Amino acid sequence: MDSSASRGLTLRSHTGASYRFDPGALCLELLTTGGPGPYQRYEVLHQPADLGLWAERSRLAPTPVLEITDAEVADARRLRDALFRAALAHTRGQEPAQDDLDVINQAAARPSLVPAIGPAGQRQWAGPSSGTHLLATVARDAVELLTGPFTHRIRTCAAEDCHLVYVDTSRPGRRRWCSMEHCGNRHKVRALRARHTGEG
Repeated sequence: MDSSASRGLTLRSHTGASYRFDPGALCLELLTTGGPGPYQRYEVLHQPADLGLWAERSRLAPTPVLEITDAEVADARRLRDALFRAALAHTRGQEPAQDDLDVINQAAARPSLVPAIGPAGQRQWAGPSSGTHLLATVARDAVELLTGPFTHRIRTCAAEDCHLVYVDTSRPGRRRWCSMEHCGNRHKVRALRARHTGEG
C-alpha cells in the first residue's frame, strides 16, 4: 500500500459539510469517485481533468504531471468498478470474481509511475506520465492490499446510509466509521438523543 506522507481525502456530505476520510490505501481512495451499480450516481470521472484532479487530491506525493486521454478515463472507471466489487467481496468474506481480478491484474502489469530523487533531494516522479502509469500504480497498490496482512480488515462504514470502503490499519482493529468527525459523530449524536428520549 502507498506510504506517502499525505493521508486522507476531504469529502463533502449531502448536507455540504466537509470532513476528512482516510481509507488507508491509495486504491481505496479511487472508490470515492463513483462505482458500479447503485454507486454510478456518484460518478465524477467524466473527462481527463477529472482523473487529474483525483490524482491531485490523492495520497500520491508529489502530484504527478499527467497526460491523460479519454480512453484512460474509461480505463479508470473500469479499474475502479472492479476494485469496488473485489473490496466489497472481501468485506462479506467472499472470493472476488475472477473477471474483476483480471481487470486489476491487467492494469497492474503495465508500467507504473516511477519515483525519483530530484536535484534538491526531493521526491519526484521520473518523466512525464500517462493515465495508464497512474492506473498501474493504483492497481499494484490494490494487489498489495488484496494479498496482504490487512485483507481481512477491509470494511464498509457502519453507518447504514454510508457506503465508503476503508481498510482498518489501526492496531486494535476496531474502526467502525469512515470518519469519526462525520459518521462517528452522527452516531454519537443519535445515541445521545435516544438516551435523552428514553430518560424523558
